[in-house]
Amino acid sequence: MEIGIDTFASANFKDENGELISNSQALEELLERVEYADSIGIDIFGIGEHHREEFLDSAPPIILAAAAARTKNIRLTSAVTVLSVADPVRVFQSFATLDLISKGRAEMVAGRGSFTESYPLFGYKLEDYSALYAEKLDLLLKIRENEVVSWAGKFRPDLVEQSIYPRPLQNPFPIWVGVGGTPESFVRAGVLGLPLMIAIIGGETHRFRPLVDLYKSAGAKAGHDPEKLKVGIHSLGYVADTSQKAVDEFFPGYAEMFTKIGKERGWPPVTMSHFKSQIGPTGALVVGNVEEVAEKILRHSEALGGISRFSFQLDVAGLSHQQLMKAIELIGTKVSPLVNK
Repeated sequence: MEIGIDTFASANFKDENGELISNSQALEELLERVEYADSIGIDIFGIGEHHREEFLDSAPPIILAAAAARTKNIRLTSAVTVLSVADPVRVFQSFATLDLISKGRAEMVAGRGSFTESYPLFGYKLEDYSALYAEKLDLLLKIRENEVVSWAGKFRPDLVEQSIYPRPLQNPFPIWVGVGGTPESFVRAGVLGLPLMIAIIGGETHRFRPLVDLYKSAGAKAGHDPEKLKVGIHSLGYVADTSQKAVDEFFPGYAEMFTKIGKERGWPPVTMSHFKSQIGPTGALVVGNVEEVAEKILRHSEALGGISRFSFQLDVAGLSHQQLMKAIELIGTKVSPLVNK
């Protein structure tokens, strides 16, 4: 199983005195974490995409390109690219360039995003949420398969015998479909024969099993090789030397962040009892000591019928650079070997 780290390039990190660090320092420390993850054998590093004050990831390919210049082996991906509000031509060009810079280590997870700010920002309507994604994914895949493209759609000007460059080093360039919990998203990924990355940030992981089965069934009916229908999980997590240390360090920032987001979405404030249910045997959060985290990843995999990739979302809890570096060390040197043993 591939083990990865995902980040939203948080702008909420603090120094040892409790003061917010500058955005420039936050990005420099992020690149240090990617470089360190590469050095200890982490398989994947993903950068999300948001257009909010608390995150610095509005242009993920630029951060990934900077990371590519400082790393040798780690694969670099988006987590996710908000394809619905982007031009697939420019998205493909950016990631093809990243693939060349990284010598074939780039990937993309194409999704619709979990926030809505990007729709008015780029002039799109939320009522077109599903249609935008379907059309733009169709175009992105056509560009991936064809150097010269003719295409017509509703949300973007037509392409007539247009050549699109550069071409990536990898052929085909890896594109995963990022999904939340809508059945049509799982079916779409299966019909297209694309690998599936499931964002599981709450609830119980096993509830996604019927949707994974739906994905695999749709893929099989469409004639795709079952070996290519890979499933990955993106989940909130944190690893420390002891269970109590992991909880003590992760919970305060997690509660603050998700209580804030909850106010926007009508959720109740985060409580310790809710948090403990989420880090329990069937809950979505992967927080604890090395053995607990490894066991829970395997439990998640079993619940979904087998996964090929697990990515930790580490930076939603306002943890320090030092705490995150320690967590990455434990994930790369202890959790990953235990899982794959």
